[in-house]
Amino acid sequence: MKIKVIIADDNSFIREGLKIILSTYEEFEVLDTVSDGNEAVNYCQKHEVDIALLDVRMPNMNGVEATKRITEQTNTKPIILTTFDDDEYILDAIKNGAKGYLLKNNDPEQIRDALKSVFRGNSIIQDVILEKIKSNLTAVNTETETIIDLTGFTEREREIMALIAKGYSNKAISKELFISEGTVANYITSILGKTGLEHRTQIAIYYLTGKVD
Repeated sequence: MKIKVIIADDNSFIREGLKIILSTYEEFEVLDTVSDGNEAVNYCQKHEVDIALLDVRMPNMNGVEATKRITEQTNTKPIILTTFDDDEYILDAIKNGAKGYLLKNNDPEQIRDALKSVFRGNSIIQDVILEKIKSNLTAVNTETETIIDLTGFTEREREIMALIAKGYSNKAISKELFISEGTVANYITSILGKTGLEHRTQIAIYYLTGKVD
């Protein structure tokens, strides 16, 4: 079964380039390419799409708003793909349901692996973007003296949340804490249940801010 993908970008060179790259991998089927967020939403509403690759800056409807509507109205998993590591978009995209945030200068293999990971139910965020979130939130927390409330979590859950916030994968966490990946997954499920969050990227943000949103 192939992973069905659409690509939304107002730059035709980027659209076609990504289509060519993904089409070289047998696990993907690029259903269509569109030029703005509104077209992406409409396509996902009418077709079965596994993943929507969305540029963050597009006319008519940007990638953040498209992410929100696609998440609310379809089963498609949105991934923000951009040349911009804009601070203003990162948290909004994730809050609106983005399952990943990638920069366009990634190697094709990195994009492929990210799409496969999201298709399997994971969320991905690059280290460079996570570092930006951390640096911004550190500045905010210095000003507001935000206190993170972790009293409702076990010591092991706190350890796992801290490692997720550092960008560790489940496999890396299992090696760090000397527990199985299945046990890590169980702890993450528990954390999601306690916070009302939907995926591990939101856990990282929650750990860094103490806030669900």
